[in-house]
Amino acid sequence: MTDQTDLSALSFEQALKRLEEIVARLESGEAALDESITLYTQGEALRAQCEARLKDAQARIEKITLGADGAPTGTTPFDAG
Repeated sequence: MTDQTDLSALSFEQALKRLEEIVARLESGEAALDESITLYTQGEALRAQCEARLKDAQARIEKITLGADGAPTGTTPFDAG
C-alpha cells in the first residue's frame, strides 16, 4: 500500500494500525534501506493523516453543560486547556 489515495481512504483506526506495523518493521531492522525509506515516507503520511483527523474530531467535540438541577442545558465548545 504505497499510493497516497489508498492511505487517505483508510479509517483512523486502520491508519493507526498500519502506522504501528510500519514502526514495528522499521524497529526490527529487517527492512532493506530502500524499503525503510518507503516505509518511513508512508509512516510520515499516516502520522500526518491521523493527526489531522484527531484535530478535526477535537474541533467538533462539545462539552455538555448542566444546570443547577443536573439537567443538560446546552453545549459549549471543547476547551483542551
